[in-house]
Amino acid sequence: MIFHLFRRTPREDSIAALYGMIVAQARAPAFYRSYGVPDTVNGRFEMVVLHAILLLCRLNAEPELGRRTGQAVFDHFCQDMDASLREMGVGDLGVPREMRRMGEAFYGRQAAYEAALAAPDVGPLVAALARNVFGSAAGEGAERLAAYTREALRHLVTQDGAALGRGELVFPDPELMLARDAIGTEGAR
Repeated sequence: MIFHLFRRTPREDSIAALYGMIVAQARAPAFYRSYGVPDTVNGRFEMVVLHAILLLCRLNAEPELGRRTGQAVFDHFCQDMDASLREMGVGDLGVPREMRRMGEAFYGRQAAYEAALAAPDVGPLVAALARNVFGSAAGEGAERLAAYTREALRHLVTQDGAALGRGELVFPDPELMLARDAIGTEGAR
């Protein structure tokens, strides 16, 4: 009788699957090895935030289901960050302060990335990624990551909204993008 309270719903499974794919993509070794993203707690946080924002941008194009799904993904992100903080040893009194800081960081980056993605040229996105992910002036890593980010959003736009609602999400392979860009650069010489 009471067991239904502990059973996961298909919607919860879909949200967990979407968030799992965000985290898996954010952990792709290519970002840290080839794009130059710092392989630190902050670097990994930035990559999770970037991929979550890309999914939220895609979901914003959907009617009500997209907004509800986006909110559920964000809630799952917050639960994961809370658990991660506790796992890293942040005490009960410090968790709310850190969660507030992470929430502010998320919303600040969301506003910056959405504005930069709407810009006609890649410059604002390179600057935003350089500042947030690399903590420095724009460099080759930020330029590569900006190209990946734009391509990832184009890729997400082509994905079926109903499939996203079922937890089916596919990001482009960052390693293949670099290889393709390298071939394109070689051919231009």
